[in-house]
Amino acid sequence: MVYAEAKPMDSNEIPVIDITSLRDGTDPHSVAKDLHAASTGLGFIYISGHGIPETCISAARNLAFDFFRSPPEQKETVRVSASHRGWLASGGAKMGDKLKADLKESFVWGMQDENGDTVADHPLRGRNQWPEFLPDVEPAAMDYFRQAHEVAHHLMRGFALGLGLEEGFFLKTASRPLSRASFVYYPAQPEDMGADQFGVGPHTDFGVLTLLCQDAVGGLQIENIDGEWLQAPPIEGTLIVNVADLLARWTGGAYKSTPHRVVNSSGRERLSLVLAFDPNPETVIDARQIFGAGHMPAESATTCGEYLQWRFDRAFAYRKTE
Repeated sequence: MVYAEAKPMDSNEIPVIDITSLRDGTDPHSVAKDLHAASTGLGFIYISGHGIPETCISAARNLAFDFFRSPPEQKETVRVSASHRGWLASGGAKMGDKLKADLKESFVWGMQDENGDTVADHPLRGRNQWPEFLPDVEPAAMDYFRQAHEVAHHLMRGFALGLGLEEGFFLKTASRPLSRASFVYYPAQPEDMGADQFGVGPHTDFGVLTLLCQDAVGGLQIENIDGEWLQAPPIEGTLIVNVADLLARWTGGAYKSTPHRVVNSSGRERLSLVLAFDPNPETVIDARQIFGAGHMPAESATTCGEYLQWRFDRAFAYRKTE
């Protein structure tokens, strides 16, 4: 038995883009040009100069390991809610009907106010579930959420400028975002599980934009335009960012949402910090907003909330009623 294989990636296949001058406003258009070029290619980008302190990342990562290494009966106290908040056990997600269930575990949370409250205006949004047995998780997780969300806003401004739009175009309805953050834990994957078993199976991300903070273990694989799987190793000090399905749809396919998967063949635990950026649920996703009323998009208009609910209902076992 073997692992699913992937080729080493050439250094020029996923660019490393320093977004410092986008964040501080000194030269946003140059960064926007680079983001645009990368998004119309493979749709994956390494981001340096993101501004998230290493202390924030380390605190979140260490507490995430503490959580996942806790006994199952403790994690069960925050089992995922109907509003997709809390712990998803291994096997709780499946990226395609013909695929095996993912090996990964996840802990998911979203935006909340200073009192810990959140609006409950959509089936994929509700009160966060924090583990009482690890009280430090909440402040560390929310700090990471806020910092990563700020990076996502900078990137969305860059994408807008790269498309020749007003820089706030993608953020017009983002005051109540459907964004979610998650700790994602990949156990060491035994080789005898075979080449059709994945930490997370081949998929494209559902929403607008994904920011991934990898650890040093590796295991992310990306499919190129020729159908070959390529390794996307961690690069110290960077996040890896990818266009997701709704941004590809919003840009009429100009920006690419690329299939990817995880195979943890390292023999060690692997942990990722993930932010899935999405605007308000009522946000209309329509390429004609960008290219004009005469544009004939391949996909019809939808809303962020409708599309995400449809995708989640298909992917997660706890949401299935049959």
